[in-house]
Amino acid sequence: MPEQRNLQPEMQKRDEEDSRLLVPSSLELGPGAVDKYVISKQIVRMQEPRKLTPDDLDERRVIYPESRDRALVNRFRSLRTKLLELSGGNNFTLVVSGASPGAGTSFVALNLAAAFAFDQSKTALIIDCNLRDPSLHSTLDVMPETGLTDFLDDPDFDIARILYPTGIPRLRLIPAGSRRETPGEFFTSFRMKQFLQAVRRRYPDRFIVLDTAPISESPDARILTELCDYAMLVVPHGKITATTAENAAMAFNPDKFVGAVING
Repeated sequence: MPEQRNLQPEMQKRDEEDSRLLVPSSLELGPGAVDKYVISKQIVRMQEPRKLTPDDLDERRVIYPESRDRALVNRFRSLRTKLLELSGGNNFTLVVSGASPGAGTSFVALNLAAAFAFDQSKTALIIDCNLRDPSLHSTLDVMPETGLTDFLDDPDFDIARILYPTGIPRLRLIPAGSRRETPGEFFTSFRMKQFLQAVRRRYPDRFIVLDTAPISESPDARILTELCDYAMLVVPHGKITATTAENAAMAFNPDKFVGAVING
């Protein structure tokens, strides 16, 4: 078991580092390019301007280490462990999409990201890629002025402007952004590919989860899967047929599809 340390978060240093992500030299960074000692110190300095209380998290159905719903915590911890085993312990980018509307994709994506942030030596980033119906900012009570599409639309846009504290230690949110039309054009852009590669390579302790529109309703999840390491399907319990769930699973690239989560 890795040594766990009681860290006092302060995130300004790392957010400043992220603001320089997309300069050419940064794009050449490999998985081991940032010294582990430097990473550890940066996690310690991660700022949390606000912190959601246990009651806040319970109300939002977000897990935390001391959650009273131990069964739910253990399910997400188990899912996290299986993904880490699959990746060999390396960080990764993961697309989470629903088999149908109302599957609970955002619930699964957010809680999985929160489970990665339990570990004081790791950080998590959740990106709201459901441009048609974004919800993460509302769940986390974040009032964003900008987000992903603003960054993708402007080559001079500072990435630090779209990284928002969530009130959950070591977890950051990138909201959908102000422009939500034609999401396919944003997700197929070279800048999106460059962005995802950079945020994963920059810090080997960072795990990135993309919350996307239902794969049955939009091509976005399929497009993003080609840019990411893995993809996961959320199936609502008892609400769709086995054939519908199977067709949704088959829509993913089989080389990147890690399986389905039954939610409900």
